[in-house]
Amino acid sequence: MGENEFNIEYIKKLASEMSKTILVPYEDLPRYDFFLSQVIDYLNDKFSEEKYTNNIVQNYIKSNVITKPEDGKKRGYTKLHLVQLVMLSYMRPILTTEEISKVFRLAFNEINDRTDDIISWEDAYKMFTDIQSHSFDDFITSEYFDEVKLSKFIEDSCDNDKDKERILVFLVVMTLIAQASSIKKLVQKIVNEYSIE
Repeated sequence: MGENEFNIEYIKKLASEMSKTILVPYEDLPRYDFFLSQVIDYLNDKFSEEKYTNNIVQNYIKSNVITKPEDGKKRGYTKLHLVQLVMLSYMRPILTTEEISKVFRLAFNEINDRTDDIISWEDAYKMFTDIQSHSFDDFITSEYFDEVKLSKFIEDSCDNDKDKERILVFLVVMTLIAQASSIKKLVQKIVNEYSIE
């Protein structure tokens, strides 16, 4: 890895950098109305690992997961749609479409009726960005990333410095996978067991 030798400090630095750049603050989201193609371009630019298409967004609308575009407006997609789709982008790898819909209904009831919302989409997005920005701090301080514990295991397991770095990378990746898997299962269990009356 050269100058950025792979170690716990390097991981903490990566996590710190990611926590600052992951989400666009609400105030920085575009304020003007969009064509669907502009929404797609915006999402694909911000979430390069995902590929949004017109069909994907339209299916979320037809399934009542996100709000319908404003009737009669050529540019019927608003900042509200961006907020919903950005939040949805974080949910997609973890939840099914039906589960995402259930989560949104917890706070917003009928997706196309703003009068029955328990909280505003703006407040929900701002809270989500705050939680997301601190989420890296939480897992990196976990006991699983105890440098002494990892170093001892690695020292006991191999002699070659190149192999030690590879084993550290392996352990870090497996730790993150274990955490992500556990969190995903917990989220799905909560969503599927909580029913809205």
